[in-house]
Amino acid sequence: MATSKLLNQYMEPLIGGRRRECRALVQDAISKGSTARSLYQDLIWPAMDRVEQMYRDDRINQATEHLATRINRVVADHLQTSLRQNEVLGKRVLITCAHGEPEELGAQMCSDLFEAEGWDVYLLGGGVPDDEVLMLVGQLQPELLLIIGSQPIDAPAVRQMIDQIREIGSCPTMNVMVSGGVFNRAADLWKEVKADLFAATAVEALVLASSATPRKPEIRMEGAPKKRRRRRRPPLLVQAEGQA
Repeated sequence: MATSKLLNQYMEPLIGGRRRECRALVQDAISKGSTARSLYQDLIWPAMDRVEQMYRDDRINQATEHLATRINRVVADHLQTSLRQNEVLGKRVLITCAHGEPEELGAQMCSDLFEAEGWDVYLLGGGVPDDEVLMLVGQLQPELLLIIGSQPIDAPAVRQMIDQIREIGSCPTMNVMVSGGVFNRAADLWKEVKADLFAATAVEALVLASSATPRKPEIRMEGAPKKRRRRRRPPLLVQAEGQA
């Protein structure tokens, strides 16, 4: 079954809240040779994006969005048990996200894929204060901090958190990656918030993280004055909010 055809078939019962039909379609795809990883990439993540876009366009209401997101989460939970597990790599990733159902789902899928690849995964989810995220960064010393799916109004806060991470320097070689949400919709916004990496999907995040080199620590001259932060918000952040 072609991936695009499967996605179109899946969307109808997904929007209708028909859990049994969605699970049957996924099970049929697996029986015909689709892997769990390919379904994460080509079915669940694109379906999540479509549901989010439909909600943003007022084509579905919040109740429908929640029904669809929860079905996707059930399917992802089922697929997770079929992911091929690789040997432990000795690498750590800390994953956080915006506070919302789609963002939590995106973070969960990234966690599943990274863990299957052999990473040690620490999934925070949404709603965790910045100071506690920063504390965990210092404690865990992860190779990667992955921020999933922010809303336009969250982008300045993401920029502020990354600035704090760099200023404190508790894990100077850690890369920061952003994915999903407004970062997928506003070109180069990830650069404006000073992230090191951007991935459009969970599978792409895993591929980029696996090949990324450690971040080079910033070298400051002793006694050099700290850079003053500009209060003016970056143009792309303003633009992204206008697109919401």
